[in-house]
Amino acid sequence: MLETVTTRPQGLAVRCTRALLSPWSRLSLLVVLLAAAGTCVLLFEPQRLLSDGWPAQLGGAAAVTLFAVAYGACTAAFVPRPLLNLAAGALFGTAAGLGAAIAGTVLGAGIAFGLGRILGQDALRPLLRGKWLKAADGQLSSHGFRSMLAVRLFPGVPFAAANYCAAVSRMGWLPFLLATGIGSVPNTAAYVVAGARASTPTSPVFLIAMGFIAVTGLGGALVAWFKRHHLRGH
Repeated sequence: MLETVTTRPQGLAVRCTRALLSPWSRLSLLVVLLAAAGTCVLLFEPQRLLSDGWPAQLGGAAAVTLFAVAYGACTAAFVPRPLLNLAAGALFGTAAGLGAAIAGTVLGAGIAFGLGRILGQDALRPLLRGKWLKAADGQLSSHGFRSMLAVRLFPGVPFAAANYCAAVSRMGWLPFLLATGIGSVPNTAAYVVAGARASTPTSPVFLIAMGFIAVTGLGGALVAWFKRHHLRGH
């Protein structure tokens, strides 16, 4: 009798643990975390760095490192990267700003990828039944580095959406992070240069940077349009 009473709490604890660690429980936790992150962005408005500047007491390498960490956290919380890239250029100049922005980009992508992989993959993979979803999953799973590199080079897919789509696929960590770091350099550099030269909007360097942003944006839209029609044809 005593053994039966003892095993009941143990069985209840096991069932509770399984329920908490189930795919849908973890997905619910991911949704809560993302909602909290979005709320924090609305409340604290980190994009004010563009108007208010970096705290005066911080400078040098420590400031660049702290900005990169803050950049990564902000991108994981859905702050638009173009705003952060402009801020990086305005605050630290082209060279240091680009380094901070790329480091923050990889960090933020890694945070989102990790959250999506640990908390969302098991629940969402069985839902990949649509033709477009299956095609995207197949590309990322089979040709991860090449596909993610193309996504980063042609910014037609939102940064956060690409991170979580990659997390749900079977793409590996290393190809994802390498493709993100390499593929983000051109567009990020253009925004950083534009931020660094914002005080001289008629200078050739600023105009070239803005022209590059416009061309890559148009290229991304065209690639997305062709991909859409290609999938429809199949």
